[in-house]
Amino acid sequence: MRDQGQGHIRQRGKQSWELKFDLGRDPQTGKRRVRYASFKGTKRAAQLALTRLISENAVGGSVDPSKITVAEFVERWLRDWAQAHVSAKTLERYRELLRNHVSARIGQAQLQKLGAVHINELYGELLRPRATGGAGLAPRTVGHVHRALHRALGHANDWDLVQKNVASLVSPPRVAATEIETLSAVEVQRVLAKLKGRTIYPIAALALATGMRRGELLALRWSDVKLEHAKLNVEQSLEQTKAGLRFKSPKTKHGRREITLSPSAVTLLREHRKAQQEMRLRLGLGKAADNALVFAAWDGKVRSPNALTKEWSVAMKEVGLSVTFHSLRHTHASHLIASGLDVLAISRRMGHGSPAINAWGVWPPLPKHR
Repeated sequence: MRDQGQGHIRQRGKQSWELKFDLGRDPQTGKRRVRYASFKGTKRAAQLALTRLISENAVGGSVDPSKITVAEFVERWLRDWAQAHVSAKTLERYRELLRNHVSARIGQAQLQKLGAVHINELYGELLRPRATGGAGLAPRTVGHVHRALHRALGHANDWDLVQKNVASLVSPPRVAATEIETLSAVEVQRVLAKLKGRTIYPIAALALATGMRRGELLALRWSDVKLEHAKLNVEQSLEQTKAGLRFKSPKTKHGRREITLSPSAVTLLREHRKAQQEMRLRLGLGKAADNALVFAAWDGKVRSPNALTKEWSVAMKEVGLSVTFHSLRHTHASHLIASGLDVLAISRRMGHGSPAINAWGVWPPLPKHR
């Protein structure tokens, strides 16, 4: 056991440590109080964790695990784990789900006394109509709450704050299966004809030709495009949060990928680049750099994903269709499947980590051609 001032570290396993430190004397009984905590990681990290716990106790920041409420744990988890391990967009969503639907309803409950029955009751309240005191959420939204809570409580279990992840004992509400809408060949022609001449046209056309996501398209740089080889590389994505726009790396190694381009896609990009350069020269902006965004705004700045979605929605109302921009990705995958391309190749082209999982959840998808 290693002595570290007011605390000790004892190795329990290869990467497991017991942290023991003094909380001082109980003001009521005068007895000395000792707290134990478990830690997984390197010895150096364990020493730093012990130092932090001792420091927190010195300024009154240490909390007895048995007294931590659900709301307090949620805030600590968001601050100490989620903020460092998930994207800004995911963090924003976790905050919304956990604060608005978990902490707001069961936040005062003690974390260690939280049971499966309480979570089941929570989901029931979230599903009930507002008129009866519920939140009136859709089953799919409650499913998102469940996944966020399950992840947070999983860490509570790993950190020995609770003996088990009680969320794993509760099933989220069933979500009715929906057919994925894709565009038929005729509708594709109608959509492209309506978009012709608009700045959204080349973005939509490349989405149909590659199956790229909205954020990937808006983050694409000319340095990522190899027209002479009829290929492009997906190296980053653009996400929009309440804090603004930010570029991020793909979530998995399969998200960073190379996509082959059809002759028509190569022609599309050549014409787009020529028009882009001519526009810049007319505006006195000069020639775009090699690492400039392919689908930048007129002044070369980053284009907003939300603005693109709004522009798409307006155009679809004009066409008389109720499909999202993401349906272009579904349409591309559907055509690949119809062409007989093998599942693994499609999965890699679409940027999925496993051929068992795709935009629909499982292979093979059952797209609905309108």
